[in-house]
Amino acid sequence: MQRSLYHLILCLSVVVVSCGTTRQAFNPDKKYAPAVLRDDYQLFRHILEEMHPSLYWYTSRDSMNFYFDKGFACIRDSMTEPQFRTLLSYVIAKVDCGHTSVRSSKAFGHFMDTAKLPQFPLILKCWKDTMVVSANLNRKDSLLKRGVVIKSINGWSTAQLTDTLFNYFVSDGYNLTGKYQYLSTGLNFGYWYKQVIGDTPTYSITYLDSAKLLREALITQYDPRADTSRKARPLRAPEGVRRPGLGREPRRKERRERKEREAFLTRNLQLDSTNTTGFMALNTFEHGNHLRRFFRRSFRTLSEKHVQNLVIDVRINGGGDATNSTLLTRYLIDKKFKVADSLYALHRHSQYDKYIENSFLYRVLMNVVSRRRGDGKYHFGYFERHYFSPLRKNHFDGRVYILTGGNSFSATCLFAGALKGQKNVTIVGEETGGGYYGNTAWMIPDVTLPGTGVRFRLPRFRLVVDKRRQKDGHGVLPDVAALPTSDAILKGLDFKTAKARELILLQNVNKK
Repeated sequence: MQRSLYHLILCLSVVVVSCGTTRQAFNPDKKYAPAVLRDDYQLFRHILEEMHPSLYWYTSRDSMNFYFDKGFACIRDSMTEPQFRTLLSYVIAKVDCGHTSVRSSKAFGHFMDTAKLPQFPLILKCWKDTMVVSANLNRKDSLLKRGVVIKSINGWSTAQLTDTLFNYFVSDGYNLTGKYQYLSTGLNFGYWYKQVIGDTPTYSITYLDSAKLLREALITQYDPRADTSRKARPLRAPEGVRRPGLGREPRRKERRERKEREAFLTRNLQLDSTNTTGFMALNTFEHGNHLRRFFRRSFRTLSEKHVQNLVIDVRINGGGDATNSTLLTRYLIDKKFKVADSLYALHRHSQYDKYIENSFLYRVLMNVVSRRRGDGKYHFGYFERHYFSPLRKNHFDGRVYILTGGNSFSATCLFAGALKGQKNVTIVGEETGGGYYGNTAWMIPDVTLPGTGVRFRLPRFRLVVDKRRQKDGHGVLPDVAALPTSDAILKGLDFKTAKARELILLQNVNKK
């Protein structure tokens, strides 16, 4: 029996090894037949038409039908996954919902995690009619350095580039701030330039030199495989910790210090030297960041130190759990408030549930939290009815300055919008990327298209925060604008925090 077991294990090992060696490597250039693409596209359209509660909120039904038909007509030949995703992105952008976006297949995502592909070398900060270099991956380039103003790329002006690429970016309503910010983030500009305009080994760049004279330069793609200056260096052990053979206590200490660093980068509170102003950086409202404890400790500190001014930085806060944003609001607001005037979904389940991630779980949750009303929609009644009161203990009554920008999104807009107009609150910076009137979110499963594996996000609930607000497609507008400049980019200035400090100083002067 032992010999038989040995032979069985040996045979299974051979089978496993054989399967591993015959598995084909992922091919990012694989093309899908038109029939496969059309089937996936029709499924994409049908699911949105059946389940998305705000498909026609900012774009009429006739217009959406036009864009759906236009996208389908573009499938005339085989496409790679990136080409198909680009097509879907063009159509889905017309919904004007920042929570409804296209994602790569899981296989393509895994490939990109480790792929080192040639790419456009410039990372650009973009705003209206302006592009400025914020980083250059080609470190030896002495011309196109941080702060240089770009006028055109391969003959395309900055306005032509943004007008063209914006057709593929999602946003809440007619918001452009979020699109500019998205284009300014990481490698996004280079990726979308390649997908929409085309991939070229060289780029003709016109720019302004230090004397503001128009110059031209020819640059090549950045190849991470050939860049020896960015080779990963071996990690050095923290001071006082030996490698290898770390003991149990040093390992625990190292893990604890790493978690503390990560927590600090996610949310932190710092006071100035006089304890008159607090600076709270808050980069997420997501679960798992111990925000309730952070808020409790922070506002206790502010109360004990008698801090007079609080700057809350939510410029890169993309949102998360609305219960966390609501809790923060309660520490600051001076009146009762509701999260939603209306919050509803069209359906609890779909004939396409097998393509929707965790559809059974979402169906159970929908049965628990929603009820069908006379309008035929499924309402999340708790948030429609419930008023939240300001917290009494450690409530902050001093001056509040909220820093916002294009990455301020979703639950962050619920927070900033609830406090907008309050006498002691000033919103500083740029329009938020998320909508002021409302959004479509709350439960957002992924949908996977079976032929290509391409995914898209499907928000289930439409939220109207306050029906008295104007539905103009804008985000939360700042009370005091603080906009980027090429000089600020060149010097790496935090111009929004500087503006808040200026307002605090002015407020102090006026008191005297």
